[in-house]
Amino acid sequence: MLKKLGDRTVVSDSLSLYQIETRIRASLDLPLPGSAAHLRVAPRPRIGWHPGHIRPGARTAAGLVLLYPLDGEPHILLTLRDGELPQHGGQVSFPGGQVEKNETIPEAALREAKEEVGLKPNQVRVLGIMSTLYIPVSDFALHPVVGVTNVRPVWRPQSGEVKRILEVSLATFFTPTGNPRRGLRWRGNEQVLVPYFELHHERVWGATAMILAELLAVLGAAPIDPWDM
Repeated sequence: MLKKLGDRTVVSDSLSLYQIETRIRASLDLPLPGSAAHLRVAPRPRIGWHPGHIRPGARTAAGLVLLYPLDGEPHILLTLRDGELPQHGGQVSFPGGQVEKNETIPEAALREAKEEVGLKPNQVRVLGIMSTLYIPVSDFALHPVVGVTNVRPVWRPQSGEVKRILEVSLATFFTPTGNPRRGLRWRGNEQVLVPYFELHHERVWGATAMILAELLAVLGAAPIDPWDM
């Protein structure tokens, strides 16, 4: 279930991929929702993170937020990371990683997506970059790059990096089950309240949920605030 956000036009679950691309391009020329969207689904407390703050000297990273058609509906690509990875193992994320020397942020996002899921960079039209998000645990300043492709890619998940592909219909976020919920997680001996999306039987939380929340806001809509529930 989505509701109108500010002056942006509310997106409909019946919009085509072309219409969504047009709206995203127009919205990325406006002031971005940024922290306002991130805060809706940020864990409380979120140690080491403050809305809109990027630690000086943080490593630059890029992630790809890819929209593509599947069964006639726009979908979003997510990946379930291998549980043995030292950082963010077993979590749901967008393809991404550190930006290399002499590499632009969009180039890094496309390279990482090629490495992790076999996406061909020349298939993707880059629409723009959403708000930078600081991730304390990895000390990354993450730049979410929004891209679109006209055909569903052939996925080739990287062994040892990606456990499985999650193809999420954008229409999911127009249903009650597409709204974020609240749960508890343990951080050491401390319990933390964590909003999350339940997608394909996986809990999507943290930076990935915060990027999803901004994408929905860029489209002119926002999930029901889990802190109001």
